[in-house]
Amino acid sequence: MKKKAIYVEIPIKARIDEVWEKSQNPILHEQWDLRFSSITYLPKKSEDDPQSFHYETKIGFGLKVSGWGKSIGTHNKEDGSKISSLHFGTPQKISPISEGKGFWKYIPNEKGTTFLTQYDYDVRYGYFGRLVDSLFRPLMGWGTALSFDVLKRWIEQRELPKTQYIRFFSTLLITVLFFFIWVYQGLVPKIIAKHPEEVAMLSSLSAMEMNTAVKAVGVVGILEVLFGLTWLLYRNKRHLHLLQIIVFPLLTVSALLADPAISTHPFNPVTFNVSLWILSILGFVLAKDVPTATSCKRSRKE
Repeated sequence: MKKKAIYVEIPIKARIDEVWEKSQNPILHEQWDLRFSSITYLPKKSEDDPQSFHYETKIGFGLKVSGWGKSIGTHNKEDGSKISSLHFGTPQKISPISEGKGFWKYIPNEKGTTFLTQYDYDVRYGYFGRLVDSLFRPLMGWGTALSFDVLKRWIEQRELPKTQYIRFFSTLLITVLFFFIWVYQGLVPKIIAKHPEEVAMLSSLSAMEMNTAVKAVGVVGILEVLFGLTWLLYRNKRHLHLLQIIVFPLLTVSALLADPAISTHPFNPVTFNVSLWILSILGFVLAKDVPTATSCKRSRKE
């Protein structure tokens, strides 16, 4: 199982000094880098010694991974570029990473700075560890790229990393919620159960015969499942939110026309659709200019 080093590159419209400060200062670095919850520099015996540091990463449910790192060399090139080499690792068995090496590189250009990193690491637990790493490594690459875009937006647009991550994860949760709702509503009551109320509502609105309405409900269910999958596959979530802002009031009116008494039922379409309509409006606002890993180059060949 061949492993590939993680490579991430992004252009930033800023001088090298600013990019260097926000990536080398541990207090600033931990604000934008999703891979670390805290970074603490350790005292050096002399200025010539490598800079050692301790890091922690919270992974949820009260669990965290802590490890060590060492800046083993910082080099200023004749063309004005800078390189900072790192050696890192963790003794904690919960982490698939045992030890690794990499570097940060800062290259000046006419528009600012090209900021890039490349790193690789060894895994523990033999074949099982390599199998886990086949899933973990892409996640690490994605997290690195997302973090780089957050840094870029912090420097260029002056939006704090914290607010960027709030928007990003809020948008992600709303996306997963709408995926679940559409897939569930299409699959369970329409395709699997063919619920009588679903059939009756469609029959009332379209004047279909009962057998035809049953088949039509199944078709509607398939369309809803496909739309739910679109929430995972389609990149511009604002388009989907805008569509729902239009559709949910129409669905509510249609349900009331089919059966006005349904508004008195518990968990009825009126309150359900209004809630989703408001959530779509919030999602439309939050999904504007969200940080994304796709803004980075992920290989030297790109």
